[in-house]
Amino acid sequence: MRKLCLLGSTGSIGTQTIDVANRLGGFEVYSLAARSSIDRLEEQARALRPKRVCVFDEEKAEEFRKRTADLAVDVVTGMEGLIDLASDPANDLTVTALVGMIGIRPTIAAIEAGCDVALANKETLVTAGHIIMSLLAEKGVRLLPIDSEHSAIFQCLQGHCGPDGHYPFPDECGIEKILLTASGGPFRGMRYDELTTKTAADALKHPNWLMGPKITVDSASMVNKALEVMEARWLFNVAPDDIEVVIQPKSIIHSAVQFKDGAILAQMGLPDMRLPIQYALYYPKRLPGPEARLDLFELARIEFEKPDYSTFKGLKLGLDAIRQGGSICTVFNAANEYAVARFLKGEIGFTGIYDIIEHCMNGHENIAEPGLDDILRTEAETYKKASELFSKN
Repeated sequence: MRKLCLLGSTGSIGTQTIDVANRLGGFEVYSLAARSSIDRLEEQARALRPKRVCVFDEEKAEEFRKRTADLAVDVVTGMEGLIDLASDPANDLTVTALVGMIGIRPTIAAIEAGCDVALANKETLVTAGHIIMSLLAEKGVRLLPIDSEHSAIFQCLQGHCGPDGHYPFPDECGIEKILLTASGGPFRGMRYDELTTKTAADALKHPNWLMGPKITVDSASMVNKALEVMEARWLFNVAPDDIEVVIQPKSIIHSAVQFKDGAILAQMGLPDMRLPIQYALYYPKRLPGPEARLDLFELARIEFEKPDYSTFKGLKLGLDAIRQGGSICTVFNAANEYAVARFLKGEIGFTGIYDIIEHCMNGHENIAEPGLDDILRTEAETYKKASELFSKN
């Protein structure tokens, strides 16, 4: 039995990871971590009997300790607790499913401890990709992508990888271009002026995927796709201009790779996050998945569209950031985190997300190779700049 450390166990990816591991076996859920959702965390702890649990919120951690006094579980809290869980030498695989930049330091801790990581935390590579990829090479650790698009690309590159079999390089893989697909979200086809009246309830109605609220809003704004371009740039060692965003409304083609000989390999399947989670957990094995299957005859056809950069300004701003590289990517990410939180509370309109991102990016003194302290400081400065704009409006 492999020991699994699951950071972000109560969220969408976390709960589906537990479903997959329960169905297919082979894992002991050794540790769980959540921010503050202790009702669900207690249910998980009683069902799975982990040895260790982290509740990030200190007050909630104390309440959790009282609730689970009858369980033999070590309860830790805060960032130190997350890092402690992630760096535990007992771990065989750490799933990082935390939302936000809170996931960076625990992911680094897991890699430094020599543990393979299944990554569903975009912010880690968006803001610290240069640090992560160097550290992976140094420690000889595998990073297995859980995002459906990056899992698709990873799957298409099997048999075309570099000498380590995990981190492909363009010269050895023959990659010409990555085709990163997007559904277009619930507002696909709308004009910019139509977005100004959209509410959180509107943005959370994704046509294909069932995800957490933050990533669902990011999909509606298409900021999510810009973040995925940033991830792909690091994961697959390609230039930003060699990543093309393609709208594929039915979310059947999860992404594709175009090779130098002109061939295109694509990964297809139903929009079900359990599939990329399963591939990451049991890589390189392909085990039986959910019963539902893609029926090509029922599908009949697949449509493609070009992105609307003028309407979905977040995508263009994100692509501008990744072409610059450096700390501006942290600004883009942190400003979006702040703005989405405000939007979900009904405090700003949908297009206010773009306004806050653009405001924070303007005038930023970019750091080409930011260290971890630079990244965390940039995050704090961005939140401050965003809050100043918010307080004026």
